[in-house]
Amino acid sequence: MKILEHVSLKPYNTFGIDVKARYFAEVTSIEELTWVLQQDKYPNKMILGGGSNMLLTKDLDLLVIHIGLMGKEIIEQQDDFAEIKVMGGENWHDLVLWTLEKDLGGLENLSLIPGSVGSAPIQNIGAYGVELKDHFVSCEAMEIETQKLHTFSLQDCRFGYRESYFKHEGKGKYAITSVNFRLSTKDHKLRIGYGTIGEELSNTGILQPTIKDISKAVISIRQRKLPDPAILGNSGSFFKNPVVSVDIYEQLKERYPEIPSYKVSEDKIKIPAAWMIDSCGFKGLRQGDAGVHQYQALVLVNYGNASGEEILNLARQIQKKVKQNFGISIEPEVNVL
Repeated sequence: MKILEHVSLKPYNTFGIDVKARYFAEVTSIEELTWVLQQDKYPNKMILGGGSNMLLTKDLDLLVIHIGLMGKEIIEQQDDFAEIKVMGGENWHDLVLWTLEKDLGGLENLSLIPGSVGSAPIQNIGAYGVELKDHFVSCEAMEIETQKLHTFSLQDCRFGYRESYFKHEGKGKYAITSVNFRLSTKDHKLRIGYGTIGEELSNTGILQPTIKDISKAVISIRQRKLPDPAILGNSGSFFKNPVVSVDIYEQLKERYPEIPSYKVSEDKIKIPAAWMIDSCGFKGLRQGDAGVHQYQALVLVNYGNASGEEILNLARQIQKKVKQNFGISIEPEVNVL
């Protein structure tokens, strides 16, 4: 395994931002990961997964370690569930398709989410009423400083809405090497009540959907609404959907009767950030090569040669306007580096 110098990270981030890593290495085994982390010549190191949840705004004067650990297997199978182990370098959507081929239910609503399996727990990825934590058993992660492997349980990971231990106390301290999931083998729990999944199925004449049908519906919806990062650089949803108190929501509803919402708990309401951004007039806006997608206001895009700073500047404009209009602060879902 070689450590390369002055490597462009454009192929390694879904925004397609052309910044350079001073040093770069791709690891395909635990042994290689251990070795590269032991190299004292490079004191500053960063772990890079699928590059789907980051905005790079400058060259990185450090050693970027790209996780290329591959493999997936069923490690336990009972009558009604199976536990699978998936290595961190596997593509997330490829994993979902693999589970469907084996008639394992649970991840179908998370179809077509970009990124790698190892990055997924950091963000607690979610879509259409399902989050990674709903089927998570544990993950194995290597401590960067000591090269020791640790197992993190569901409780250890402290999952929240697009949150985890790895985004706070554990940030920058671990490289997730594998993730275990528990999935159903029969009597799958079908979740079609979120978003337009039910409508999509109905429009195609599917009245008794399978998990494959749900996956196809989600893929169809996402392809209509979201740009393909291979064609138009983006990182999916750039902002989190804010969660507010019922009192604040009621005040907003008086001013904006049409405001959509989702009940989170008895005293918390989630408001779609996309609706607020659209209401502020940003949907379809383009500033140079940085822009807001024409069909989904939550997605910022790179039309070709935008810098990370240009996209970040647009994001800050959006945050400021939403705060002015609604009194709500929206937070980035992506990591800005």
